[in-house]
Amino acid sequence: MTIEIDSASGFCFGVVTAIHKAEEELRSSGALYCLGDIVHNSDEVERLRRQGLVTIDHDDMSRLHDVKVLLRAHGEPPSTYTLASRNNIEIIDATCPVVLRLQQRIKATYDADPSSQIVIYGKMGHAEVNGLVGQTDGKAIVIEDSDDLDKIDYGRDITLYSQTTKSLEGFRHIITLIKERVKPGVQFTYADTICRQVSSRVGHLRDFAAAHEVVLFVAGMKSSNGRILYDQCRQVNPRTYHIANADAVSGRWLTGAESIGICGATSTPRWLMEQVRDSVASLVAQQQSEEVVDE
Repeated sequence: MTIEIDSASGFCFGVVTAIHKAEEELRSSGALYCLGDIVHNSDEVERLRRQGLVTIDHDDMSRLHDVKVLLRAHGEPPSTYTLASRNNIEIIDATCPVVLRLQQRIKATYDADPSSQIVIYGKMGHAEVNGLVGQTDGKAIVIEDSDDLDKIDYGRDITLYSQTTKSLEGFRHIITLIKERVKPGVQFTYADTICRQVSSRVGHLRDFAAAHEVVLFVAGMKSSNGRILYDQCRQVNPRTYHIANADAVSGRWLTGAESIGICGATSTPRWLMEQVRDSVASLVAQQQSEEVVDE
């Protein structure tokens, strides 16, 4: 049997930077607040909590003064920076550069014409989307799928952006549907703002999943990127299982398999996939031992 960890899976650049910044501060001071989970992976959040990272929400932050708060890769709306200034909070800004550029583009569009109709293809309530909507004083329209298209006024000009981690296929589909609805004379512009480090993984993961009999996809259950990539793997390999960590591996999934692939989301740490590999190896060895005894 072969057990392979996908070399291209794991943290994206933005997450790596955020975690490095957190670890640097924790090494120097031993304590740091983080606004929201630093990454959508509870095992990684727990690892950093043991080092002194305290996860807070916006209500908690409003009560804090004279502390340091890390802003994760997802980014934040302008109101968060205003609050930090008012409460003398030092911001350690780990906003992903790709997200930051998107925030700036949306803000420029809004500042040029505050009455413009800005639409964001993304997940309602997602931290990144909240930060993007904040650039428009809360006026941007968020659409998750085709069911939300009635929110748009097709008699007014439309500017469409996308959350950086959405699927490129889904974004193109939304563009097609909007084009079908816009009224004559209405200007519809759109910008492909999807992170290529994320979108480029789709094709690779599909190939990886197809190359193995069983695939264990490791990702936090709250990860939007994780759900998208897991679905892609399962489309090409029905024996794909979404697990949060090594404890969730079931020996019955592995029975009869000669090739097992382990992969993950942009929020999945390498060490977690290695733990899954070790668990798989242990379960396989146990199964083989039981077979020998039966003989």
